[in-house]
Amino acid sequence: MRIKKTLAVVAIATTAVATLAACGSDSSDGDSSSKGPDKADIRVWLNGTDTPQEARDWLKKTFEEQNPGSTLTVEQQEWDGLVEKLTTSLSSASETPDVVEIGNTQAPTFTSAGAFADQTDQLASLGGDDLLQGFVDGATVDGKTYAVPYYAGSKYIFYRKDLFEAAGITAVPTTLDEFIDDAIKLKKANPKPANFSGFWFPGQDWRNGAAFVWDKGGDLATDDGGEWKGSLESEESIAGLETAQKLFSEASGAAKDGNEADSWTPFCAGEIGMVSAPGWIKGLILDPKTGCPDTYGKEIGVFALPGSDGQPAPVLLGGSDIAIAAKSANQGLAQKAVALMLSKDYQTIMAKAGLTPALTSLAPLLGDDEFAQATIAAASNAKLTPAAPGWANVEGSRVLEDLFSALAQGGDPAELAAKADEQMNSQLNG
Repeated sequence: MRIKKTLAVVAIATTAVATLAACGSDSSDGDSSSKGPDKADIRVWLNGTDTPQEARDWLKKTFEEQNPGSTLTVEQQEWDGLVEKLTTSLSSASETPDVVEIGNTQAPTFTSAGAFADQTDQLASLGGDDLLQGFVDGATVDGKTYAVPYYAGSKYIFYRKDLFEAAGITAVPTTLDEFIDDAIKLKKANPKPANFSGFWFPGQDWRNGAAFVWDKGGDLATDDGGEWKGSLESEESIAGLETAQKLFSEASGAAKDGNEADSWTPFCAGEIGMVSAPGWIKGLILDPKTGCPDTYGKEIGVFALPGSDGQPAPVLLGGSDIAIAAKSANQGLAQKAVALMLSKDYQTIMAKAGLTPALTSLAPLLGDDEFAQATIAAASNAKLTPAAPGWANVEGSRVLEDLFSALAQGGDPAELAAKADEQMNSQLNG
């Protein structure tokens, strides 16, 4: 899903598709039937901190045991600037990693451009019908699948029970209006530190902001007779932007131009009353090095963001896919690495860390506690970003980060929406 970039619009809209299309046209390098050398160092790009260290260690150890003479190196990348870095690296046979993690919302642009090897023949052995079907569909072009699911996660609310009690809030909110009121109440009850957030909502956080647009019946973009267009200027979308602006101004102490990274640090420090985050944040909260494991389940609780109708709000369904670079010289070994990452052993580690596993049969491993219930409730009305062929261009250009940051700083919602739609209209169709 997930989860972050600084690129020029023209560079992404044209270079990503044109350069990678050229990459995909090189049949000698991009043919997944060519197994490549029997021994090699397989480079796996994983993004951010979502994949737990236990999973990374298991992957390296197991791969090297099963493939004597070969090694596997996990190279951590950051979500910021990922589209640009992938565009450059995947187009070069000498620089390309073998296996890459990519956000599920970014995958369509790269799969359409031919940057990834065809994995259609491997689907059955990787899980078949047990795989998250929506993610498989998003990485399928003309009947061929070029990436497979890695993990998923809907956003829901982590909250501090102790701060709720101190502010006189006796129950979690059941409607969006109650949620907004509680967020503002928490902010007022905690004048210090100055950056305290009743609801932590940094300015660039469009991924959480989208929920307020969708709740009012608006959308980020829509398909108009086969042509995708930005739809933030609609009356419904603007109403959602106004809701977001109220939370920015009255409930959040987060930086107006900041992003959503590292929310667990101020949250564990008691500087946040509520934060909307994917389920895998649980693993970071439980980690003694990064979080506050002693407070989870005691002072920390979770619930699904409520919508205006009292049902779970339509939050973003994020997550990641795994793909094999078309130009990798090690297609056979790369496929073995992907198979391990989709194995029950590996996906069990992911599920126990709070990530919705790629294999749906392992979902019960998330548990049946408050956390698992919130996961299920949030997912019941979750939405994907628009299925436009150029959506990765939109994410890469930061048009939505710029929109919400300007909104947080007091900009006019209607004017900002019109500007964003105009920019997206040049990107959405590839």
